[in-house]
Amino acid sequence: MSARFVYWMNVSLDLMIEQHAGDHNNLSGPDWIRLGAPLHREFNARARAMSAMVEGRVIYEMMDPFWPDARGDGSLPDFLREYAEIWTSMPKMLVSHTRTLTPELASHNTRIIGGDDAIDQLAALRQDAEGDIAVGGATLATQLLRAGLLDELMLFTHPVILGSGRRLFDDPRPRVNLDLIEEQTYDQGVTLHRYAVRGVV
Repeated sequence: MSARFVYWMNVSLDLMIEQHAGDHNNLSGPDWIRLGAPLHREFNARARAMSAMVEGRVIYEMMDPFWPDARGDGSLPDFLREYAEIWTSMPKMLVSHTRTLTPELASHNTRIIGGDDAIDQLAALRQDAEGDIAVGGATLATQLLRAGLLDELMLFTHPVILGSGRRLFDDPRPRVNLDLIEEQTYDQGVTLHRYAVRGVV
């Protein structure tokens, strides 16, 4: 049995993941993301069900050091401290050509995947591991999609049209057939759509 790569993202109705560079570089995130306590608890439950996470450098640096530091921050609500513990303790692969493994990264259960064969390394990981592995980052997800290694999209769609910004996938990208496997509605009009990747055409 092999693992599955699941691309998990918050998106706008026009499938943008950010309107401006650095949109997500604070606790509350960009103002177009409607992320209240009930939805964040849903994020926590779904994150806890993952076996590991693989993240590009931009996504990883958005998460660290904030979430490791948040674990013991009593001023934060319990659902944020809970997510902080989940993220920090979860096995993580940071895909980067520029970062090197430091004791701090290792203490956050992170290892580095780099070099020109990073996608080949991830293919081997997918073959040898089990469970669902969350994928964070458009560049990384696009590379996995092109290589036929992306198994699922898990998209939390927020009721806004941004009009411009960073897309869910980079260009050029192949045509891909999908199957809807789950649909949920949450507070403030946020919807979840999970799609199994049937295959690249």
